[in-house]
Amino acid sequence: MGAGRVGPNSNHFITMQHPGLLDNGNFEEKPNPKNLKKTVLIGKYSLPKWEINGFVEYISGGPQPGGMYFPVAHGVHAVRLGNEASISQTINVKKGSLYALTFGASRTCAQDEVLRVSVPPQIGDLPLQTLYDSFGGDVYGWGFRALFSKVNVTFHNSGVQEDPACGPLLDAVAIKELLPVYPTRDNLVRNWDFEEGPHRLYNSSNGVLLPPKQEDATSPLPGWIIESLKAVKFIDSKHFNVPSGQYAVELVAGRESAIAQVIRTVLDKYYVLTFLVGDAKNGCHGSMMVEAFAAKDTVKVPHESQGKGAFKPGTLKFRAIANTTRITFFSTYYHTKKDDIGSLCGPVLDKVRVVPVA
Repeated sequence: MGAGRVGPNSNHFITMQHPGLLDNGNFEEKPNPKNLKKTVLIGKYSLPKWEINGFVEYISGGPQPGGMYFPVAHGVHAVRLGNEASISQTINVKKGSLYALTFGASRTCAQDEVLRVSVPPQIGDLPLQTLYDSFGGDVYGWGFRALFSKVNVTFHNSGVQEDPACGPLLDAVAIKELLPVYPTRDNLVRNWDFEEGPHRLYNSSNGVLLPPKQEDATSPLPGWIIESLKAVKFIDSKHFNVPSGQYAVELVAGRESAIAQVIRTVLDKYYVLTFLVGDAKNGCHGSMMVEAFAAKDTVKVPHESQGKGAFKPGTLKFRAIANTTRITFFSTYYHTKKDDIGSLCGPVLDKVRVVPVA
């Protein structure tokens, strides 16, 4: 399936200017003025190509009445979901395939806000209280497996705030079919170089946050489990320094940012785990450390970052204590960017290999 469509026989063809977007996925197709009361959308079908429920506002980025400022990082317009409000769209997909949704989302009030994403029967709650970037341009990836050839994608503000208008801002929604990943004869790790992952929004230079607690079966990073309390970031070589290939993972939230994979092993056999650790050349500097675990063994790989995109190899020899072995990586320390202490960052991980010892 090409990047510019959403299904095999779909009408959802996207101009190559904005590959991957859902129909009106960037909300730039404006509602009819008669369906707007100031910023509030009136009527279930008032937002072109979407169905709305509850208090949904159509927002233009920038300064707002009342002194607030809403960043719309991926265009001009966005929607804000008030108390218990939702927007949804039915799309054509390939039954049985794994997909990743990519969307720009940020909170608009000081309270904890949660964005619920669902493609029935799968559902996920994304806590938005952690701001990974100080300017509010966070982009998230969320994976699902298509159980039917038509699915309903819904974004829902499940919270109830004192101010009914408070709620998440959604400013772009894209989709990508993810290809299956397999171990090879010379590497037991699936998607070892992170080349298979979610779509990047065309005008985003920020990387894609992979939410916490993503299971392997529906992870937006095929083969990998996001097993931490906070997100990890999927980064690309166009905007970051990536040690190998086009993509890598940045561990942006210290020990709260961890990824893992379960690989097949032979009991009592010895294996070697190798990987690359570095920095993304994005102003993240200082004493970094990545810890790697496999079976009962562990290694700490330090990297003294000057923020210039250097990287180094890490190695761990381990003995399998079962027929499957979990390999896990996390960052020991917390980091923020040198010139922007509101933006979380961390060490980069790439090129993960496990081979049996001859």
